[in-house]
Amino acid sequence: MTARVRIIGGTWRSRLVDVAAIPGLRPTPDRVRETLFNWLGQTLDGLACLDLFAGTGILGFEAASRGATAVTLVEQDPRACTALLRNAEKLATTQVEIVRNNALEFLSYTTRQFNVAFADPPYRQGLIERIMPLLDRVMLPGGLVYAEAETPLDPFNGWRVLKRGRAGQVHFHLLEHS
Repeated sequence: MTARVRIIGGTWRSRLVDVAAIPGLRPTPDRVRETLFNWLGQTLDGLACLDLFAGTGILGFEAASRGATAVTLVEQDPRACTALLRNAEKLATTQVEIVRNNALEFLSYTTRQFNVAFADPPYRQGLIERIMPLLDRVMLPGGLVYAEAETPLDPFNGWRVLKRGRAGQVHFHLLEHS
């Protein structure tokens, strides 16, 4: 059975996105997304966004719904990628690109640059610590990184935590290059 998650703002507000039935897949809850997009501003007009470990793609689709010009969803699971492609087709979006790849590998070779990156990796694998240094190269000046983790994050080399919150077991953060 496929679950669904609702886009909460922008032009696709209230549209449902199908979620592949994959163990460990955690769609970012509505309440957390609402907080995130309050932090970022309700519109992302003209921005380039990167959704690493895209999973459901809800953060990327939410960004596209709110005016992001280009949204890159990076996901390595083939079932999740199939669902992402179906959702992009259903929404008739031209600004969303789906890349089937490992997030660390993608960050090591991409030449693109982004204003906002979303990182909600699988827990207990040290992935946030491994991607933050790689994000230095792909983030535009003033770029922001949203990160979800199982524990509160401390500042990383060159990155400072601007805002943080917690919902249940999820700690979420907005980071800026200092």
